[in-house]
Amino acid sequence: MNIQVAIDRVTLEQAKVLTEQLNTADIIEIGTSLTKDYGLACVHELLPYKGEAKLLADIKTIDEGAYEFRQYFEAGADILTVMGASAVATLDSCYEVTQDFGKEMLIDLLECSDEKIAKISHYPDAIYSLHFSSDAGGEHDVVKALQEFTQKFPTIRRLALAGGLTAKSLEELKHTPLEIGIIGGAVTKADEPKEALNRIIEVIKG
Repeated sequence: MNIQVAIDRVTLEQAKVLTEQLNTADIIEIGTSLTKDYGLACVHELLPYKGEAKLLADIKTIDEGAYEFRQYFEAGADILTVMGASAVATLDSCYEVTQDFGKEMLIDLLECSDEKIAKISHYPDAIYSLHFSSDAGGEHDVVKALQEFTQKFPTIRRLALAGGLTAKSLEELKHTPLEIGIIGGAVTKADEPKEALNRIIEVIKG
């Protein structure tokens, strides 16, 4: 399993510090708040601090897919996000641009019905992310959710999961088909973010 650390709701200067501290993660996520606050500049500014990690910009595209993806890939992002709730034509255009750039697309399945997921399950290289909303709150059995998803959609091979993950839940998930565990506040809000990430890496990769 790869670890993606989401950096959100901080200033760009704070994001630079966190990116440098946390670049031993597999993926550094520039959270949606940063992409909205700073636009393309957040990608340009964080590139020098990412080390060997991939840089994901969580732009949550819902329309104007080809334009937004082209802009952020040209800025230096490695992975971009599009909402599964988008029109299929939008997803098609995002996927085409992604393939042209030789980069990666993550489809955020927040609030997607099973019917919609089935309709958009045909992008072989895309990452599909189960996403438990932070606004909705509540506890989630992430292992059960992942098992149910893989049973319903066996052709989807690249899976990510976001929403309230901790070292404990990642321990439970490390022997599942999950490709990317997305973790945010459990690392970035810790007193020592780098130490918190190291503990998670030890759990997952140790």
